[in-house]
Amino acid sequence: MSEDTKTGLALLYDEHTSNTYDVRLKLTKELLVIQKQDVVCVNGGDSHLNHRTVVLRRQVTGGLGLSIKGGAEHKVPVVISKIFKDQVADQTGMLFIGDAVLQVNGINVEKCTHEEVVHLLRTAGDEVTITVRYLREAPAFLKLPLGSPGPSSDQSSRASSPLFDSGLHLNGNSSNTAPSSPSSPSANEPKYEKRWLDAVTLPLFMARISRRKAGTDKLRSNSFEVTALDGVCTHVLQFCTAGESTDWLQAISTNINDLTQESIKTANKYCSPDDQIVHMGWVCEQLQGSDADSTRGCRFLALRGSSLLIFRSPPVMAPDWAQAEASFHLCEVLFKVHKLWIAEDCWIQTKFYMGLQQDGELRDSEPFCFSVLVGHGQSFCYSVELGSELVLWEKAFQRAVFMEVQRVRSKSYMCSSQGKILCFTVDFESGFSCSESVSKKTIWKYKFSQLKGSSDDGKTRVKLLFQNSENKQIEMKELEFANLTAVLHCIHSFIAAKVATVDPVFVNNQSLTQKYMCSS
Repeated sequence: MSEDTKTGLALLYDEHTSNTYDVRLKLTKELLVIQKQDVVCVNGGDSHLNHRTVVLRRQVTGGLGLSIKGGAEHKVPVVISKIFKDQVADQTGMLFIGDAVLQVNGINVEKCTHEEVVHLLRTAGDEVTITVRYLREAPAFLKLPLGSPGPSSDQSSRASSPLFDSGLHLNGNSSNTAPSSPSSPSANEPKYEKRWLDAVTLPLFMARISRRKAGTDKLRSNSFEVTALDGVCTHVLQFCTAGESTDWLQAISTNINDLTQESIKTANKYCSPDDQIVHMGWVCEQLQGSDADSTRGCRFLALRGSSLLIFRSPPVMAPDWAQAEASFHLCEVLFKVHKLWIAEDCWIQTKFYMGLQQDGELRDSEPFCFSVLVGHGQSFCYSVELGSELVLWEKAFQRAVFMEVQRVRSKSYMCSSQGKILCFTVDFESGFSCSESVSKKTIWKYKFSQLKGSSDDGKTRVKLLFQNSENKQIEMKELEFANLTAVLHCIHSFIAAKVATVDPVFVNNQSLTQKYMCSS
């Protein structure tokens, strides 16, 4: 097996039945393979048969040497839940935990209750013929070992309960008498083995992963959902501990992101320098419904060329790029990481990166959340699953905006002041200027360093405070814009890009998420 392949055990959760099934995960660079156990004939039999008929000779001590769980009264099959070592069922080599019992001495028991099957096995005589089929999707609780917790602790009720093993009722009480030794299986008899077989292959290219239940704000406990690009192949994986869940969440997310980065590099080879993809990926959007209850939807964001593009599904082919549901000019977009409220006793570094927060540790329900503020005061709130993803988005937005400012060099907006129509310009080299819209005559201009403050009414008016380079007096310029938010965001973008050019370290120092992840 490749060194890049990660394997481990998990539970596959079925949201329709609320049952979980034992699975084995195999993660490669491009695929998540979900394996289910099955019993296969490896020698001397028909490997295509999906059932086995086994003759058991009841022993004086130990009886049939097996336990069962399940029953039709609970709409679950009767399965073998325990096989006792070195007793008759074990020595046949043909029975396995997880086998569904189909027939007992030729009597079909698939629709029988637990107690009815127990009665048949106990009264079947010294030689019992049972037909079984391995149930790949038997609920995991049916395969728990003897004595595992169930819904009731009342010992007297266990004889007829399908959730408890019926081993003692089938096999009788043990005694000090040594068990007889049944003959070993003949070398000519079929040989069976339990093996992990590939059941689901989920491509990771443009796949998405989420710990939240679809369309809600509710976190899954130690589990997450992986959905393929087609939106149809989707599976919920559950783990025993938060640590295991986070480990797999990180591993799968890393592979998805690596494939996305490879896709970006390939696409950029065929794009002009002004149309390069800086970053793209899935995010979870929080939407506000009419009843004020928050609902969630997945969106695919892309930072490409001069635009922030928002898609419902990833743009895989060239024509897909024209299908964005929204597009915003990067110079007029403001990226904002939500403030993190960390409890005093949190070990911040590891938990922030790993995403191991528990209820009560973070007052914000979204520890890895950011907002994108666009024109006319509109904003979008998104979240990602890991702190490392939040860092990627923050850095990507900074880089994309910086590249766009460097490309356009200047932006102009129509405005008014004292009843006159003017043109306000932000220029990467010279700073701010205002000119008459018709004659183009410059009325005033200032360098970036001369801007000392500003205030606005949150609607259309802004006051810009500049310091006169000669007399050092503050001069106020009041302007009115149709889309004030876009103008303010543009000013912010140009100033940030200008500072980054002079002092590149400044950008890194402004990263909120980077501070939390790298601080000691």
